[in-house]
Amino acid sequence: MGKMLSDKSYFGFENLEVYQLASELVAAVYDLAGAFPSKEQYGLTSQICRAVNSICLNIAEGKGRGTDRDFLRFLYMARGSLLETVSAAHLAAKLGFVSLEAVQPIYQQASVLNGKINAFIRTLEAASS
Repeated sequence: MGKMLSDKSYFGFENLEVYQLASELVAAVYDLAGAFPSKEQYGLTSQICRAVNSICLNIAEGKGRGTDRDFLRFLYMARGSLLETVSAAHLAAKLGFVSLEAVQPIYQQASVLNGKINAFIRTLEAASS
């Protein structure tokens, strides 16, 4: 996995555990998508890469919005993109682009990230009530 450019957090989102886990998932999904057939470059390959990138981007954007209410909205979108990523991985295995064994690490990482996003959502909801 790639390392962060710096140990410093310039914008606040870089040190969030959910962001770090999401960025690790991005790297794993890109590795997985590299095995997809070239005919899928503009199909499932593009879709799964956009979905997994959207997780990180929504977390970063939400953190930058300044309020817990806005951040929550973006965390919900990040969770939706996470589920879209999992669905695309499932489809890739179902279509025979990759083996079930190849998608297992994606499922495991996604499960951990989903739990962390859900916990973060609960914490922010409790703080804003």
